[in-house]
Amino acid sequence: MTSQASRPQTMAEKILSRRSGQVVYAGDLAVVDVDQVMVVDSIAQSFIERMQRDLGALPKHPERVSIVIDHVAPASTVSVAQAQKEAREYAAETGVRLFDVGRGICHQVLMEEGLARPGWIVLGSDSHSTTYGAVAAFGTGMGATDIALAAASGKTWLRVPESVKVTFTGELQPGVTAKDAALEMIRRLGADGATYQSIEMHAGDRFTRGERMTLANLCVEAGAKVGLVVPGGEILTEYGYDIPDWVYPEAGAAYVQEIHIDLSALNPRMSAPSEVDNVHDVAELRGLKVNQVFIGTCTNGRIEDLHAAADVLRGRQVAPGTRLLVIPASSQVLEEALTDGTLLTLQRAGAVLGTPGCGPCMGRHQGVLAPGEVCVSTSNRNFIGRMGDKDAKIYLASPAVAAATAVMGRIALPQDLTGAPA
Repeated sequence: MTSQASRPQTMAEKILSRRSGQVVYAGDLAVVDVDQVMVVDSIAQSFIERMQRDLGALPKHPERVSIVIDHVAPASTVSVAQAQKEAREYAAETGVRLFDVGRGICHQVLMEEGLARPGWIVLGSDSHSTTYGAVAAFGTGMGATDIALAAASGKTWLRVPESVKVTFTGELQPGVTAKDAALEMIRRLGADGATYQSIEMHAGDRFTRGERMTLANLCVEAGAKVGLVVPGGEILTEYGYDIPDWVYPEAGAAYVQEIHIDLSALNPRMSAPSEVDNVHDVAELRGLKVNQVFIGTCTNGRIEDLHAAADVLRGRQVAPGTRLLVIPASSQVLEEALTDGTLLTLQRAGAVLGTPGCGPCMGRHQGVLAPGEVCVSTSNRNFIGRMGDKDAKIYLASPAVAAATAVMGRIALPQDLTGAPA
């Protein structure tokens, strides 16, 4: 541990210092209590094997462990069904929390259930566990072995990451979203520009909780260990969060890199195949024929995202030859969209609605792509083979751009939709 105990600290350093009971800085090792361990269905079997066969242990704090069946929900094959059956049985035997088919995507569900809170340590068996940084939780992804050790002991160890400071200034222009800001951030940093670092985002009172989730979610696409958004806006006024002073970064803290993003200068952005940091203005890609549009995922499947899509699709129709899949991020989002008529608008436009969960994001069911097909998705990854065949192409965009693309049958901006809705 460093001897420079009086030096100002970043957000990651402050959280890990508090949770380890000692002052730590980038490069130090910290042993911390874990507030929540999240296990997804696709890794549940491996997690259970590690716990039972390798460790011979039960969860030390069952109330701090959640299993979420979301990646392939409902089950697509007999082997997947068997794995999910074992997860249900394990939850019943040990008393850990289980969120079954239809409850939704792990990150959205934990946020809705209050299982990720400011200053907490939240470990997930999914790489996009950085999402919890939206509410100033130190959220990070780990493999089955590390997750099992954390569940068995109630603790984990971390090397304190160096920090990258990202400052957002200005205001988003009409038609530009937090997804566009996040893609611009990844473009600036590069796919490995923040490897095992903390991306600390300073946005003042800008952005809703959902928008902050989008920002934190995409941090892992620059290689980050954690993505932390400094609390502000509705994070301070809604949801009943108790935000301790010790989660905030200190003036004069050391950063390995600093970037500034002027939101007022941004245009709608799109990530082109086959790397997330291959980011362009949507206008540069306009006109490319699209076979499938997918609106959903832990990046953009929230109610505000469905509202944005419905605003574009209202009174219009999906183009012939183009499929539009819409999957709410959770049952709570589904209920809200049912109640306020959003789902009716989407269905009347020609959308195919799916069970709350990850859907085709990882290419295992509910809309995988055939060779040569092109998809515009609101998800977070466009790697080769990510959503099906290796020769399919994936473009990442905001819900509004995705909806406009569905109407046109080719990559488009909402302003490209001429005339009144049909």
